[in-house]
Amino acid sequence: MQGEEKKTAPEWISEQALEMTEAYGARLQSISDELARCSEEGKLEAPVKERVENDIASLRRASMNLLRVQTHVTGMGDELSARLQDVEKSLNRKWYRVNPPSNTYIDSMEEKKAHFARGLNLYKIFLVLFIGSFAGVVVELIWCLLKNGYLESRAGLVYGPFNMLYGVGAAVLSLTLYRFRNRGRWLSFLGGFVVGSVVEYACSWFQEMVFGSVSWDYSAQPFNLNGRICLLYSIFWGVLGVWWIKDIYPFMSMWILKLPNRAGKVIAWMLAAFLAVDCAVSALAVWRWAQRVKGAEPTARWEQVMDTRFPNERMERIYANMSFQ
Repeated sequence: MQGEEKKTAPEWISEQALEMTEAYGARLQSISDELARCSEEGKLEAPVKERVENDIASLRRASMNLLRVQTHVTGMGDELSARLQDVEKSLNRKWYRVNPPSNTYIDSMEEKKAHFARGLNLYKIFLVLFIGSFAGVVVELIWCLLKNGYLESRAGLVYGPFNMLYGVGAAVLSLTLYRFRNRGRWLSFLGGFVVGSVVEYACSWFQEMVFGSVSWDYSAQPFNLNGRICLLYSIFWGVLGVWWIKDIYPFMSMWILKLPNRAGKVIAWMLAAFLAVDCAVSALAVWRWAQRVKGAEPTARWEQVMDTRFPNERMERIYANMSFQ
């Protein structure tokens, strides 16, 4: 009795279902005996066939129901395990100063504060996009310095160290992986692998179709797709997916939580306006740069402004790896 009292409802129900399923075996034997009799007599009676077909349909429905139960219960177990691991990691005193808060804690604090950017609303998505656009450039600058021994621009916009590829990637990863933030890491890896590859391919295709330029080419890498993505970097996206939703996103959410509701909304709208203008000017500057490469002279006032403010030398410094087809 003591062991029975410790069982949770899902465990008790599953055991009852198993017992009832095993008991159903007697009915199957009875039906099998009837089918054997029909076979011996050389005639399949209509009532017998109908009973068998009904039982087959019932068993298939039961199988689907049990499969849904198994999926749901497995998911709950995976979620509780992931939440426990994240909380233990965040409370590890040895690395406390650098460990991210758990997503469980972030979810709780956002609800308690009724924060303007709680969950994954538009404010949160944009702030993630903005921070990701900046942080991605910083990380790639550091990587370039460590790998090549020099600093080289990795910006994607003309004003400030921002790159929309990283920002869009951060936003899309957050949107896709948010539902898995309290689940096992393998789901985050698969999500990052697929989503990151799609985003990278789409951005490469868009840049080439609209501006006639490319900023990366994986043609020399094995298992590449049109030089836009490759297996190695897709795996990197998968690893980034895990790192993002389990480590970076909680840190970012904690920073965002520190913004007061009223001031935070104002800041978000101001940053949105700045980024919109930056994107628009950058698109015009790159488009005009592409036209100059082709030898086209300016025919409108705005083209003359672009040529004056963003000459080839400046554009080459900003977009160090960009080349035109």
